[in-house]
This record gives sequence, C-alpha cells and structure tokens, in this order.
Amino acid sequence: MSASTTELKHRCSTERISNLMAKNTLLHTPEGMRDIYGDEMEKKRITEERLLSLLHRYGFRDIATPTFEFIELFSKELSATSSRELYKFFDTDNRTLSLRPDFTPGIARAAVKYFEGSFPVRLCYLGNTFLNTHSLQGRLNEVTELGAEFMGEPSVEADAEMIALSSSLLQEAGLEDFEICIGHEGFFKGLCEEAGADPESAGALKEHLLDKNYFGLSDLLTGLNLPEGLRKVFDSFPEFIGGREILEHPLLSGVPDRSLKALKRLKDLCECLSLYGIEKKVSFDLGMLSAHNYYTGVLFRAFTFGTGEPIVRGGRYDDLLKKFGKDRAAIGFTLVIDQLLETLRHLKKDIPIPDDGTLIVSDREHFPEALTAAEKIRRENGRAELLCRTGSVPDKALCEAYARSTHAGKILYFFKD
Repeated sequence: MSASTTELKHRCSTERISNLMAKNTLLHTPEGMRDIYGDEMEKKRITEERLLSLLHRYGFRDIATPTFEFIELFSKELSATSSRELYKFFDTDNRTLSLRPDFTPGIARAAVKYFEGSFPVRLCYLGNTFLNTHSLQGRLNEVTELGAEFMGEPSVEADAEMIALSSSLLQEAGLEDFEICIGHEGFFKGLCEEAGADPESAGALKEHLLDKNYFGLSDLLTGLNLPEGLRKVFDSFPEFIGGREILEHPLLSGVPDRSLKALKRLKDLCECLSLYGIEKKVSFDLGMLSAHNYYTGVLFRAFTFGTGEPIVRGGRYDDLLKKFGKDRAAIGFTLVIDQLLETLRHLKKDIPIPDDGTLIVSDREHFPEALTAAEKIRRENGRAELLCRTGSVPDKALCEAYARSTHAGKILYFFKD
C-alpha cells in the first residue's frame, strides 16, 4: 500500500471520528444545563401559572427585565456573585455584558427608571438565572425563579406580608411541611460596630457565620479583645436559634442599640405574623446572614424535607434603590421553581395534569369532517390533536395508549365503516 493511500485512509478515519464526536456533542447540553419536556414540562407550567396567579391576587404586577445586562449591575457592591461565576460576553461596542445571576438588581434599576410617585410598587417576575460554576453538587447552572418585590413600603407589616406570601406560595404548590426561618442583618452589624471590627474582620466574622463555623468564629474573636459580655453574645450564636422565646434570651438585654432595634423589629414582626396564622411555621436565627451585600434588615428563608438548600430566600434591601438614584425601602424574595418541583417529587407530591384533550384520528377521505370537529373544539378553548392516517382503521389500543400519554381524555374516529 502506498504512503499516499495510507495517509488518505488515516485522514478519512480521523474525519469520521471528528464527525461522530461533533454529532455526539450536538446531542448534549452544556454542563449544568438540561432539557425539560413532556409531563415534567407540563407540570412546571401548571405550577408556574398557579403561583403567578396567587401573586396577582396579592396585587403584584408582572415585570420582565433583560436576560443580560451590563456587568456593572452585578458588581460586588450589588451582588454576591463573583465575576468568575458570571456568563460574560461583549456587545458590538466592546462593552462587557453578563447573563443575570440574580433578578433583584435589574428590577431595582427598572423600578427607579419607570415608577414615580409616593405609592408602593409591587412587582413579580418569572424567568431564568444563570451561574457559571463547576462546584454545583448536582445543582444547575440555569434555573427558573419566581419572585416578588415590594418597593416603597418600609413597615413591619410589609415584612409580614412578604413572609406570609411566601408561605402561601409553598402551600399553593402542595407543600405543607416547611419552616420559615427569620433573621436580621442589623443584629450582627450592631455587634460588629460595638466590637470596633474593621471591614476585613467583620467580613471574616460574617463568612464564619454564613458557614455556621462557630469554632472558626471563636478563634477569630480571640484577637479582637472584646468585653466579656460582648464576647459571650458572639460565642452564643448557636443558642440564638429557635422559636419566639430566643428573642428574649438573657444575654440579649445588653446588646448595642442597633442590635436591640433589630430584635424589636423581629418581635413586632412576630406579632404581625400571628395575624396571618403562620406563627407555628416560623423560627428565628439571629446568626442568619446573606452573601448578597444589598440586604439591610429582615432576612427569611424557607426550608423543607428532601433539600439542604432553602427553597425560598428573601429579605429587606432598603439601600439598593438609592444606588440607582432613588431612596426607597424595599423587600422581596425568590422561589426556585426547579428546586420546588424536585422537592415535590422527593415527597411524592403529584401535580395532576388534566386529561382534557381530544385526540381526533381520521383517514384522508374523512379529513374535512375531522378538521371541522377539531376547529370547533379549539374555538371553545379546548385542546384537540388531529392525526390523519392512510389505509385501514388504526389499532384502537395503540390510539388509546397514545391518548393517555398526551392526556387526551377523549378520542374521536373519522374512518370508513
């Protein structure tokens, strides 16, 4: 065999392998992404529509912000997401853009730009967020989030409404066993101010509390030369988790004014939540903090069985709109739809799909009558799927199986006798 023939065969083999690899790649999604289809997709849509309907009943109105924004919107000052975790690209003017990792900064920007007046603004959203990270532990890079933002209302009653609303959303979705844990950014910040902690030390303390690393917290406090009473408060963060009674813990009577104001807010909030009848689903954690730098006050998270991550995250961010030019209070939360559906699957909570469709099967000769029947159903807001088959009458057992798979509760045949 000549050298040229051998080289040609090698080139053909290499091209064949490359083509196979290309086809294989085209069949897969990028890491952290996935397709959603069939019953899973239908259950997702049913859940989204139910939850959006509930938000509308509370007076929230829909808003849609761009899927990507200028990267500055997600700077460290406005977001907890590090630059390396953003999906970044450039526009034709060479400006850096990013797929949104978080809805709140974009909605705050839009609220300042479009909404005037002294009345509060209630906005709700449904869409996808994106995080480019490899340490996912089974989580997705792209998830669907549903959320609500209540802007222009600083009261504790607004805090209670948003927490109660998040509880109602979970119950509307079919969850009954969950707990909403509440904290306050001001409690920790007041302690740091009293301790004279510089920004670096306060950041390190916050990291340990975020990780619930109380041993690391204790080691760090050793170098701060704190008064004994204040040191006891810091060392007692594991004890400041529980029911309403922890707000009356003996050690809390001597905390600084900013921390006392946070405790007073939580006590008032507890009274408001009792009006909604959800106090039994509420607990408190004075060490609760958020990695997002824009939160300023009340924080809350909802937990349920089968997931280590909170299914709802929210809180008050009274200074965020100020960064866009308008000084207005705000509170909001987000619910991760994908995580909610996974939790419902884990708990074996089914989302019924109505068998409200009609399958219409016809031969070519009777297609006009079949089409007329299908159009009549569609005009009446029904769902009709039309199949035209040549030849003999199809196997009815196969048609019935197909109808079940598409949730068609009725089958109409248009064929010769």
